[in-house]
Amino acid sequence: MKIIFSFSQRQKMQSLPLLFIILSATCHASLSVTDGLLPNGNFENGPKPSQLKGSQVTAHNAIPNWEISGFVEYIKSGQKQGDMVLVVPEGAYAVRLGNEASIKQKLKVIKGMFYSITFSAARTCAQEEKLNVSVTPTTEKGDWGLFPIQTVYSSNGWDSYSCGFQADFPELEIVIHNPGQEEDPACGPLIDSVSIKTLYPPKRTRDNLLKNGNFEEGPYVLPNTSWGVLIPPHIDDEHSPLPGWIIESLKAVKYVDSAHFTVPEGKRAIELVAGRESAIAQQVITTIGKVYVLSFAVGDAKNACAGSMVVEAFVGKDTVKVPYQSKGNGGFVRAKLRFKAVSTRTRIMFFSSFYHMVSDNSGSLCGPVIDDVRLLSVRYTKSA
Repeated sequence: MKIIFSFSQRQKMQSLPLLFIILSATCHASLSVTDGLLPNGNFENGPKPSQLKGSQVTAHNAIPNWEISGFVEYIKSGQKQGDMVLVVPEGAYAVRLGNEASIKQKLKVIKGMFYSITFSAARTCAQEEKLNVSVTPTTEKGDWGLFPIQTVYSSNGWDSYSCGFQADFPELEIVIHNPGQEEDPACGPLIDSVSIKTLYPPKRTRDNLLKNGNFEEGPYVLPNTSWGVLIPPHIDDEHSPLPGWIIESLKAVKYVDSAHFTVPEGKRAIELVAGRESAIAQQVITTIGKVYVLSFAVGDAKNACAGSMVVEAFVGKDTVKVPYQSKGNGGFVRAKLRFKAVSTRTRIMFFSSFYHMVSDNSGSLCGPVIDDVRLLSVRYTKSA
């Protein structure tokens, strides 16, 4: 970014101290949060031996940078629970939250900015485990709601989840809580790799009337994981970890990156992992009577998700079904839908017609990838 000043030499000299103060304050604010793992977000720095009773953590501040409440266990990768071996996705350690247990960390942020939280979780002995993630204090309802984690989308039993928020205060607490009420109080999900990312809400442009149509702005993707990031259902676009988009479905959609998957364009895309129960939507301002063209790419993520796929796109009362024959090794096709606007606001939605599973016998859900979604009025598109 270039900043051009136009004033006299004397004014320059007088303004330098003030400019230095302003720039220093700006740099200090930008350093208040860094994209990536929270301090000790992967729990590799653990309690002292005297603060453990078996695997149970006995002091509320025993895990550096975190404060715990309730029955919290410090789990080493390979630790056994009966006949089950507990696996840690990143590093050697994770934590497990028992009934009504929680972990929290204070965080300095920039007031008014948007952020996303990404964390990895795996269920253990309980069948219907859930997690509640919240930010406090806040001027709005602090809870993001419950994250159901009984549906497993990756073959190793771990999934990464994301949620978004706007900072109402310069210092906040991130809280991850297990509201479960199991007979065994130690039953509960494993948590690892808690991270944060600053979100910069994209704007609509002449080249694309949709916000974030290429999905490049989204939650932090953990570099040492290869299963993408789930964006939970019933998320509106105001505080979405996927800016501009609404998750209008009963199940999550998956955010995938080009470092671990094949995406049609750029570095990020969306995988529709749960058939008609996995949908994204966006409301766009349109002019009644004007003709528009919606274009997008449909493919597979090169994740062994093979078979006959169909993505359905709805634009107001118009619809198009785009078939794609996936061999599970990457590729995509492009599609267009031409329509005339009948309202000042037009809803655009995508979902997959069918359920699909990865062909590795793990039972993991998968689906078609969509990317490079563009909306243009006809006078701005040559090929329409």
